[in-house]
Amino acid sequence: MIRLAGLSRLTTLVCMLGLAAGLAACGEALDEGRVLHRGNRLEPGSLDPAIAVIMDERTIVSDMFVGLYEAGPDGMPVEGLASHVEISADGLVWTFTLRPALWSDGLPITADDVVFGLRRTLDPATGNQYAAPLFPIANAEAIYAGEMATSELGAVAIDDATVEISLEYPAPYLPSILMYWGQPMPRHVIAEHGNAWVRAENIVTSGPFTLESWRTGNYIHLSASETYYAADRVCLDDVYFYPTIDTAAAERRVRGGELDLNVEFSAANTDFLRERAPEIVQTVPGLYSRGIDFNTQSPPFDDVRVRRALSMAIDRRFIANDILGGDDVPAWREVPEGIPGRAEQVGLDYADTDMETRRAEARALLEAAGFGPDNPFRFTLYYQPAAGWPRIAPVVQQDWRLIAPWVEADVSSRDSQIHYAAMRVGDYQAGTTAWVPDFLDPYGILLQWESRAGEINYTGWDDPAYDALTEQALHTVDPARRAALFGEAEQLMLDAHPTTPIFFEATRRLVSPRVTGWVTNPAGINQSRWLCVVEAE
Repeated sequence: MIRLAGLSRLTTLVCMLGLAAGLAACGEALDEGRVLHRGNRLEPGSLDPAIAVIMDERTIVSDMFVGLYEAGPDGMPVEGLASHVEISADGLVWTFTLRPALWSDGLPITADDVVFGLRRTLDPATGNQYAAPLFPIANAEAIYAGEMATSELGAVAIDDATVEISLEYPAPYLPSILMYWGQPMPRHVIAEHGNAWVRAENIVTSGPFTLESWRTGNYIHLSASETYYAADRVCLDDVYFYPTIDTAAAERRVRGGELDLNVEFSAANTDFLRERAPEIVQTVPGLYSRGIDFNTQSPPFDDVRVRRALSMAIDRRFIANDILGGDDVPAWREVPEGIPGRAEQVGLDYADTDMETRRAEARALLEAAGFGPDNPFRFTLYYQPAAGWPRIAPVVQQDWRLIAPWVEADVSSRDSQIHYAAMRVGDYQAGTTAWVPDFLDPYGILLQWESRAGEINYTGWDDPAYDALTEQALHTVDPARRAALFGEAEQLMLDAHPTTPIFFEATRRLVSPRVTGWVTNPAGINQSRWLCVVEAE
């Protein structure tokens, strides 16, 4: 319900008559210090925890549904519905004790709800397009592939307050999975309403907020849940999420006080924003890697010499510092800082070589691959119009042309959905790509180049030696040995150059000073549960 307290009689009348720009616009004056207005980039496709996969959806879902773990103020996992956990010596069995907690309709949350949520997320009939984060759970991958019944999942309710989860291999990062994926779901509500259970009039939630309304293309309104187990520690009464596809417009809305925060801003506007409104600019090094994939199934990109030459010729420091403004970090490897278990001494071997030397070697490699004045190297780099690529792509194009006059690189933009759909089926030569790990572990990045990765491995590259290293690492309990094995795998892949990392994208947020409790973090996770708003003095 929209609270009308504090509005003038005229404003109230305007809202009642529907003459305001929208209901949310009326709500903006209703704060009394307890309403948060969040710019959230995209309109969600779904708010069903078993179906929502993109970050913009998961942000809202995690405000409504709590798992065994939840994200703390810094984006790291803290205990949620689980009050206690015991882990077997081999790391394969996790036993969770649930705290007393209620659904928003007042019914108790039980261990059966936890198991049901995991099974439903993995059930092929649910239509979840991406369940890989849950694959460490025993039989999860086979269930998702339709090869086993959901009842075979390695998750069982020992009693109403105890859940046992068995794993295929040790997964010390399990808390970072369970804080964002496979939340418990209300069996009784889904049984009654089917897929319509997530509509505002039907939904029952477990988290700090519940869904009041969803006005497509306008806003999503959440209100505080009275039954949440930590309701007395939630400051906000209401949260509004707005789709802010137009980043420039969102920047103006935060500066003007219409939005309290927005989840991104253009790197090109960093200097302007720091000059005009430094108090709202928040950046930290992020976990989001941006790079260029090569189609290793398409000649001449099946030749490692060609891939290495193009990789060497890119001036990453110029891109990160001069084109993107200095908040992003040049990338010489795939696993970013901030990932637990990240091996050191891994990276592209030419990181400290000057550009002139690198271009000379790139030219020699391409000549050895058969290219030259009489056989020009012509190809196209496809990029999506996001994340600075419209400014970066021409720079990369020029870097490649500087290798030799007979290197003729074209660049072509295409919509992100079309771009990735084409890459999934190999309809490209070189294409921009991005990855953010779904859990805080090197495997959350390195899994995309395994032979079993399927269509998420746009490059088409695979190597049995790489698979063997990641598989061995997954079954290794000793942290140091595990990190070393993942490091070997990463280096093997980097040396093969199926993809070339360009930069680690900074987490960029615009946050009003009136928002308290905000912690800008590399994972880019900020639940409304930890936030509050204060009026300016």
